[in-house]
Amino acid sequence: MAVTFASTNQNKYREVQSILSTHGISVDFAQVELIEIQSDSLEEIAKEKAKSAFAKVGRRPVIVEDDGLYVDALKGFPGQYSSHAFNTIGNEGILKLLVGSKDRLAHFRSLIAFFDGRTLSISEGRVAGRISDRITEGGWGYDPIFIPDYADLTFGQLREGKSKYSHRRKALEKFAQWYQKR
Repeated sequence: MAVTFASTNQNKYREVQSILSTHGISVDFAQVELIEIQSDSLEEIAKEKAKSAFAKVGRRPVIVEDDGLYVDALKGFPGQYSSHAFNTIGNEGILKLLVGSKDRLAHFRSLIAFFDGRTLSISEGRVAGRISDRITEGGWGYDPIFIPDYADLTFGQLREGKSKYSHRRKALEKFAQWYQKR
């Protein structure tokens, strides 16, 4: 069983490969820039990304991952715009937006979209938590400011422990179960 993970993010690839290998699924990496449509729906973005990736990697079974950080006090922002928000305001900007807010609840969503030219499948993982009041060491992306409900440390501080319970792991586990039954 093999799939191609299409992304520009080496960190995500390492995590995807590590998790899926425990299910006997071989993953190769296609480092490709994918078109990301603008949509209020993370599902629509992931579906279109998977179709684009399939065409770019030589029409072989492909998976892509799209995720978002949803902050309750910010009405779900940055959500499906998490990548753009991170590249423009970063973790510092998210913390500034929350200054004075007692509501720091948030959750991560991860979608794994599979496409093989015929079948399009979406697997979702979620992790609830809260936004810390400072940026910690370790991790990448929003890891240094997100504290999952099951811990007192940020994803960044958890380091390798993050992948045991992450939103991405949950989505990949669901994908693996679905993929092995096909």
